[in-house]
Amino acid sequence: MKKYAIAMMIVASLAAAGCGTTTGQRSGSGAAMGAAGGALIGSLSANAGKGALIGAGVGALGGFLVDQHEKGNID
Repeated sequence: MKKYAIAMMIVASLAAAGCGTTTGQRSGSGAAMGAAGGALIGSLSANAGKGALIGAGVGALGGFLVDQHEKGNID
């Protein structure tokens, strides 16, 4: 069961990875995907809330970094 949940999270993240064209949109979509993934993984260990918070933070940072890389601001 855990393998299927993690596989579905990866597929959903890849499908939505290109969402947004502005910094805010990319950070927001990254935060949403991170929160969903974090809640899913956290629920497997009975701590969905903490997983969602950590996932949202990591996702927002990831979305911001992807946006900056696309703009050529970072390598």
